[in-house]
Amino acid sequence: MLSSVELTLVIFLVGTFAAAFVTGLSGFAFALVALAIWLHVLTPSQATPLIAAYALLVQGYAVWKLRHTLSPRRLAPFIVGSALGVPAGVAVLKWVSPTHLRVTAGVLLVIFSLYNLVRPKLPKIEHSSGATDTGIGLLNGVIGGSTGLAGILVVIWSGLRGWSADEQRAVFQPTAVATFLITILALGGTGSITPDTAKLFLTGLPALAVGTWLGWKLYGKLDEASFRKVVLLLLLVSGLALVAAK
Repeated sequence: MLSSVELTLVIFLVGTFAAAFVTGLSGFAFALVALAIWLHVLTPSQATPLIAAYALLVQGYAVWKLRHTLSPRRLAPFIVGSALGVPAGVAVLKWVSPTHLRVTAGVLLVIFSLYNLVRPKLPKIEHSSGATDTGIGLLNGVIGGSTGLAGILVVIWSGLRGWSADEQRAVFQPTAVATFLITILALGGTGSITPDTAKLFLTGLPALAVGTWLGWKLYGKLDEASFRKVVLLLLLVSGLALVAAK
């Protein structure tokens, strides 16, 4: 029979592994998966810095893995736009209900994902200007700053552009890393980190590493159609979680 401390640790490690695996496979959704499991045993004040630290490690590793497919020219508009949008998103929280923001974003994600799961293929946008990509980055920053969904709009836009799976991840993962960092700075950090939280962070690193590695192994076996379905299903789950969140 596990003690309460041991049970907490087991659930924490399962959540860490699952979130890392999903992120390794799809390129996003670390916070969504981790929080769904962690919040049964951790407080939000514990989970927040762990999410920030782990997500940046996993996303940073992904950016390194995809370094040969990165295009600074393609990335720049999205990152610049996100940098401009995050402060606006944080400011929005001062006069708009966070619940209303989450529900609105969730409903849009559900509609988008369901519609495109039914369609045989996503509509393809052949050409896009730098100004349009910057605008997408700006809206992405607003959403990231107000809801924490860093990079989610760029995930959708990358799919609509018809890029390969590697090309999509080489855009939305670096953008998510930049958006996440800017959001943390704009919010003034995540607060104090207790010794217990720091201990959990170190304890969870092996589970994080194994989950990330397995996710990437499976990602290498996905064809373009399978990758598209994985992304759309995770967008659907993300939307439902936002709508259902209290």
